[in-house]
Parts: sequence; C-alpha cells; structure tokens
Amino acid sequence: MLAKRMRAAVLHGVGDLRVEEVPVPEIGADEVLVRVRACGICASDIHYVEHGHIGRYVVSAPMILGHEAAGEVVAVGDAVRSLAVGQRVALEPGVACGRCRMCKRGRYNLCPDVRFFATPPVDGAMAEYAVLRADFAHPIPASVTDRQAALAEPLAVGIHAVRQGSISLGDVVLVQGGGPVGLLTAAAARAAGAVVVVTDLFPVRRRAAEALGAVASGVDNEEVAAALHALGAPDGADVVIDTSGNRRAVAQAHERARRGGTVVLVGLPEDDAVTYHVTEIVDRELTIRGVFRYANAFPSALRLLVDHGVSYEGIITHDLPLGDAVAAVDLARTQRDRAIKVLVC
Repeated sequence: MLAKRMRAAVLHGVGDLRVEEVPVPEIGADEVLVRVRACGICASDIHYVEHGHIGRYVVSAPMILGHEAAGEVVAVGDAVRSLAVGQRVALEPGVACGRCRMCKRGRYNLCPDVRFFATPPVDGAMAEYAVLRADFAHPIPASVTDRQAALAEPLAVGIHAVRQGSISLGDVVLVQGGGPVGLLTAAAARAAGAVVVVTDLFPVRRRAAEALGAVASGVDNEEVAAALHALGAPDGADVVIDTSGNRRAVAQAHERARRGGTVVLVGLPEDDAVTYHVTEIVDRELTIRGVFRYANAFPSALRLLVDHGVSYEGIITHDLPLGDAVAAVDLARTQRDRAIKVLVC
C-alpha cells in the first residue's frame, strides 16, 4: 500500500528551505507516480533559494525544489499503457500542452503553457515521490544507474545546445564554463564529432573536462587563444557555447568565434544587459542562438549515458540523503571549487 505522506525539500522563501512532510501527490489517468531515487541540484534551484525568483517566476507559495530526477514507477494511471510498475524512468520535467503552434512544430520547450518542475507554482521532484505525465517518463537503459540517469536532464540541455550550434564532425567548439551543464555539453559536442575546449576557473572542473576527452583551459584570453591555436583554430572556434552565465564571458563569446561562426547562449548572467556591436556581428556574419531548455532530447541523452568509454560518474562529486537536502543545496551553492554535480538520493 502506498504511503499518504512523504518527505520533500520545500522552499518557503529566500533562504528558507526545509525538509518536511507533505501529501504524496495523486495521479491522473495519464500519469505515473515515481519513487525518486536520485535528484540533481541545479543552478536554478540555488537561484530560487538565494533570490526567490528567476525573471517572472516568483516563489510566492511553498514549492518543492528539483527537476533533475530518476526513479522507479510505483503506480500508473488508468489510461497508461506505455509504462508498468517497477520500471526505472528518467523524468523529463517540462510537460507541454501538445496543442499549441510551438508544440505542433516540435518545439514544445517554447510552449507558453508548459509546466516545468520546480518553476513556480509547479512542485519539483526533490522528494520521495513525484507525479508526471507518462509520455514524459523515459525508460532508463539497463546499464545506466539511477545516479547517472539523473544527469539526463542537464545532458539534454547540452544536446539541445549542440543542435542549436549545428555542430558536426571536425568542428572546434569552445565551451565557456565547466559546471555540470558545460561538462555535459562538452560530452554531447564530442559525441557529435567535435574537438572541444572547456574553460573554467576551478581545477576540479578542468580535470573533469579532461576526463571527458576535452581540452581544459583557464578563462583568460591568452590561455583560451593558446588552447584554440593548439587545436588548429587560431582564428577562433567554429562554435562558442557559453554555459557559465558570467556576464564578461557572455559579452566576449563572439570575439572567440571565427568569421562565419556561431555563438550559442545557455547560461544566464545576473545582469543580462550585454552589449554586442551589430557592425561586428554583421561584418563577421556571426550567428547567435539561444537555448531554452530542450525538446526531443531526452531519449538521446539516455542513449549517450550508456557507456561509450566516457565516465559520467566523475561529474557527480557528492550525494546526500533527502534528509540532508538543505546541506546538499548549501554545498552546491558555496563549494564550487570542489563540488560539481550534487545529488540528493
């Protein structure tokens, strides 16, 4: 018999995160109830804890954090035929309407009515149980652990960034920022056939980039230029992807792309008023593209997590039990020099 109550990491306001008991969510006819086995802490979770909002999304009522989750199906709705109790699934956290123009064009990440875990007012999955529409719960390959499957969500962001950059075999790609999304973007670019440079301030993140087969660099212009030159790209990268969200890095991303190159923006700076000179963009015929989450990327992410000689475990530096979720968030928030991906398991 399923429990009626569960523990969850609930954000009540700025700096006020608590692990407390809440009702187990009820499932609809087309939904599944998942026992969460692993949930990653994302920069957005930290931002809500520190600031209480991201743009127009404001925490005005208690909200469960977490959107990078994997677990086991423990109940299915009456209309669900695609999944069964006992299956392990990764949870794609953005459920779109399926009816609007964007959904019908396959760009459901741009659906105006999407409901995304841990985006006010929608509860997330840093809890013992989570409910999700069945078609957004993706079976996990047998060789992929629950811990690894929790990386499917940030890896999906990386895959979408690679697609937005039209990255192909032999491209030289510069990824600015060696956090979880940056590292997984580098892995996706490598899988597409690119050679990749990852920049970051912290040695632990540069070492993780090297373990994924990328070239690691510091963030200074001279270091980045030397790394690109060593890869045969003295005139700049074919594609520059910024995942750092550092305002200075975003502002100079186009300067590190070659003529005719592409800049893909993933990270969001606190002050997002970044100036690009139109004359320079036009003269060098640069393409600048944004990344908003992802669409149709979760199956690819789960396939990429299957062992291809790449160790994704190195990205996961810490895992703490749900009862220690407050400490886990604080670790991810304050210890960037040693923590990369922190999981709540």
